[in-house]
Amino acid sequence: MKSLLLSLALMVAPLPALAHKVIAGVFPAGTSIEGELGFSNGDMAAHTEVVVSGPDGAELGRIVTDADGFFTFVPVEPVAHTFYADLGAGHVAEVTMSAADVAAILGVVEREAAAPTATEGEPQPAAVTVAALTDVERQVIAEAVRDEIRPLRREIAAYKEHNNLQTILGGIGYIIGLFGLGCYLAARRKLAL
Repeated sequence: MKSLLLSLALMVAPLPALAHKVIAGVFPAGTSIEGELGFSNGDMAAHTEVVVSGPDGAELGRIVTDADGFFTFVPVEPVAHTFYADLGAGHVAEVTMSAADVAAILGVVEREAAAPTATEGEPQPAAVTVAALTDVERQVIAEAVRDEIRPLRREIAAYKEHNNLQTILGGIGYIIGLFGLGCYLAARRKLAL
């Protein structure tokens, strides 16, 4: 009887899952949208086709990720962009960039109420002189910053997906508690007979 209960307990015991979560993200990158696709275990979705669609579901374009799972898309309309990729084995990535973010990339600024002007007698703000950068210098700086931030984004996403010791111990505690409850109920049933 004990061996039957032990066999039954082992058959219904949870087995470790080897699944992993899809990680997808899109970010403004100058005049384009940069994104990345991968899995929580650190593997990136290399050479994967990404379909870009608008809010009405109309296709806006298709792109393919590079060997590191990154892609770049240049928007032409200030509408929400949804990026969809089928990574196989039931893994699907879908992420949306809002219309406001796309409009900011395209340089479309919504008209806001005019800022109040200083009236006579109020102190005027001091003028600040800022060294001007050329467009080429701005682009070089932006690319350098994006290249440095890429690994950080990947590490942060992977860190969010890892189970820490507290989560593991909590799960083991639940399993032991349920097993103890089962043993208690079995002992009460045995005493009642």
